Amino acid sequence: MELCVMSPVLNQMKLEEAIKYLSELGVDSIEMGVGGYPGKALVDAGDYLANPEKIDNLKALLKKYNLKISALACHGNPVHPNKEIAKKFHDDFVAAMHLAAKLEVETIVGFSGCPGDCENSKNPNWVTCAWPNEYGDILEWQWNEVLIPYWKKTAALAKEIGIKRIAFEMHPGFCVYNPATLLRLREAVGDIIGANFDPSHLFWQGIDPVYAIKALKGAIYHFHAKDTKIDEYNTKVNGVLDTKNLGNLTERSWIFRTIGYGHGPEVWNSIISALKVTGYDGAISIEHEDGLMTPKEGLEKAVAFMKKTLIYENAGNMWWT
Repeated sequence: MELCVMSPVLNQMKLEEAIKYLSELGVDSIEMGVGGYPGKALVDAGDYLANPEKIDNLKALLKKYNLKISALACHGNPVHPNKEIAKKFHDDFVAAMHLAAKLEVETIVGFSGCPGDCENSKNPNWVTCAWPNEYGDILEWQWNEVLIPYWKKTAALAKEIGIKRIAFEMHPGFCVYNPATLLRLREAVGDIIGANFDPSHLFWQGIDPVYAIKALKGAIYHFHAKDTKIDEYNTKVNGVLDTKNLGNLTERSWIFRTIGYGHGPEVWNSIISALKVTGYDGAISIEHEDGLMTPKEGLEKAVAFMKKTLIYENAGNMWWT
């Protein structure tokens, strides 16, 4: 396994400053945001493609500081019912794939997206109920008329470009938000589709990450190390479907936390062990989104925690038997 950091937490830095900082922290790789929601503060895929010397400079910096890129991150909603918004996210994703090929990176991390409920929708419609029955009709339209056709076409393009893995973060608000929906899209599109496994979005849904990892054996292509703290009182009063602002730390049912501040070492040791036993041996990418800590403090605490938790070496033969 390799210790990785998702780059948006470093967006306030210059590119070399960020890479140097991660190297000094003892990080092995970076998940580079290049468009979409992660932004373009450090690397803008379109700009780099138009200015190849910037690609050469990035490669030189990575070599200088002994760091590599685990994946390019370009989360967005390319099936947004607003065609202009959808096109922007789509164009960013395509640019990310082309840049990845030039950087010899084979994995793109993103979201599945979420359409509206019909051709005339203005905003996405995330369906969470089976009844009334029209919700089921919406889901069928979203999947069969929009989501599957879009990703079949985009996956074919990805293969032409040289991308081997499209790793979807299972995120509520989008059509792929749990193992069942991830596997449904993977079955429809092909095994280029896999998971960017982020426990933080699963914890609050009541999903046990260890069980989910085993259910997704062979389909996990990237991993986000991010934690969630469930507020027992608020959850028991109002449940987990919480629309309060993410900054409302006292009244929400759950909030994102730095690794170790939502769940302790025993939970994270079990998660890392489950990844190892199911064959995942790639990047463990820290995504820092903690409203109680600065980027620097939160990231450095997460790095220190994960250094103790990761399994770096292969066990080899069971020498004791």
